Amino acid sequence: MKLNRTTLRTVEILKLVSKKPDGITLDEICAKLDMPKTSAYDIVTTLVQTGMIHVAREQKQRYTIGLTAYRIGINYTNNLDFISTIDPVLKAFSREVGKTVFFGIRSDDSIVYICKFEPENPIITTATVGTKNPIYCTSLGKAIMAYTEDEDRDGVLSRISFKKHTDRTICTREEFERELKSVREKGYAFDARELEEHMECVGAPVFGQDGNVMGAISVSSLYKPTEDYDALGRLVSDKGAQLSRLLGYIGHV
Repeated sequence: MKLNRTTLRTVEILKLVSKKPDGITLDEICAKLDMPKTSAYDIVTTLVQTGMIHVAREQKQRYTIGLTAYRIGINYTNNLDFISTIDPVLKAFSREVGKTVFFGIRSDDSIVYICKFEPENPIITTATVGTKNPIYCTSLGKAIMAYTEDEDRDGVLSRISFKKHTDRTICTREEFERELKSVREKGYAFDARELEEHMECVGAPVFGQDGNVMGAISVSSLYKPTEDYDALGRLVSDKGAQLSRLLGYIGHV
């Protein structure tokens, strides 16, 4: 059976970009795949327009996997063993704490929610499965970034465009790096009404079998001044450690 050459090249580009969380330039794509620049440019431009890859418009444009590809991947991951493993645990956790529980992963300098679990009487949250939010003002993003390898983390930090969402939003790289240090010391992260004025979230990392952070879990609720968020953080951290062990991680969390 004859295979379509353009389709094969498109798949090769997607596979290559997916392996480069810090992004890859058009020149690097051409060199890696031994592809003419004009052909690669046409394919990459189409993939950007359809959301399959994302372009960071710097001095040299860098390409990362886009939200459309993640959403397609979410439909696939719903059938994966790790989803079926964490699903009952997080459903029970949501009922236990009486709050909305999320599982999310990093998408370049943002996070994408891939699972959502609600208690019997949930509060309304704007985030749904497939929603994409900034990495620097979400507890999921902070938890993931705090445990991302230094080289990858530095690459992401250099691409973040900080934007003020509330009066409490972190707006500088220096402040964000201090926050990540605090997350590593505590083992959990806060979104202290930084994305939405009325919402407080607590997140913790989840590690995969290979020892790398694969995502994070978070608990979200309306802000209450009487809530002990550090106690909730320790609870979320313990649940993240439990999930990590279930997924085959044998390190110390």
